[in-house]
Amino acid sequence: MSANSCPLEERMLELTMLTVPDCPNEPVLRERLTQALADQPAVTVNLRVIEGEADAARYGMHGSPTLLINGVDPFAAPGTPSSVSCRLYRDESGPTGGAPSVAALRAALQQTVEHPVPSEPATAVGRAGLGRLAPVEGGLRAVHQRVLRAFAETGKAPSKDELDEAAAPFETSSQQVLAQLHAADFLRLDTFGAISAAYPFSPTPTPHLVQITDGPQVFSMCAIDALGIAAMLGKDVTISSAEPGTGNPITVTVPADTSASRVLWNPATTVVFYGRQSTCGTCPPEASADATVPSIAADICCDYINFFTDQDNALAWAQTHPGVTGQVLSQQEAWGIGVHIFGPLLRPHF
Repeated sequence: MSANSCPLEERMLELTMLTVPDCPNEPVLRERLTQALADQPAVTVNLRVIEGEADAARYGMHGSPTLLINGVDPFAAPGTPSSVSCRLYRDESGPTGGAPSVAALRAALQQTVEHPVPSEPATAVGRAGLGRLAPVEGGLRAVHQRVLRAFAETGKAPSKDELDEAAAPFETSSQQVLAQLHAADFLRLDTFGAISAAYPFSPTPTPHLVQITDGPQVFSMCAIDALGIAAMLGKDVTISSAEPGTGNPITVTVPADTSASRVLWNPATTVVFYGRQSTCGTCPPEASADATVPSIAADICCDYINFFTDQDNALAWAQTHPGVTGQVLSQQEAWGIGVHIFGPLLRPHF
């Protein structure tokens, strides 16, 4: 890997290292990145030296050194300010020094290769295209995964004690972590601080009831969320939903093995309408005031991503809702988006 760039023929990954001049941890990151890339496809690695705070803000540097994978810093907590200061990377076992561990780098690279930034239809439900895998730093992923596992195992949110236990190794409180997860739309909190959405799970009834094999019944926030639960948990699930407007029953059985050919749709003509409000006029004024992403899925799209018995019924429903924009997704498209967004969420963190 050269000091400036290493352009190769295939560009599945593009890596950019951002450092201040003479950063002592730049060689550490370079060495660990070389190890992490040993079995990866051809990539482009660029080195950009950041001279001041203005450049740090422009290029997305959150301390030196920063690694961008396809333009995204996978190790930065939501809302982390730009900075030219020395950066300390931490994992669940404590400080790792001035660069991510080799294991953490490999996990971040694998995540990008297997789950690239989604196409336009997935942007709203997938945090404006940023994905729903919370960063490891600051206990965000540990607390987020504890929330998801609680819903998967019990059908309800975890207790404060459980969340505090997840946050403790990171020397922070669960309340602080939840506030960050809320601001970045990894989950939603109500005005009392209780979890009101934990994508893909809803703590309150929705039209989408999901039976987890050897687990509880849970509600999902929308049709896409329901379709992603099997891949996230590694368990078969059965989705029972109802067509908006007609109430016609729809059942989808999704296997854990992420094979589109084995998903069973009843009726066989079922589609998903992927909609969103063209404006958020029905949302409370404060709904997104503290958000670090452009839009909040629970506010603008969750109510409008639904199963329909066929394309004609989906289009007919859309015509009667002029305030909703969207498109009809095929079965494979809808399932693929669900797997893409939610499949990685319970991946072990390092």
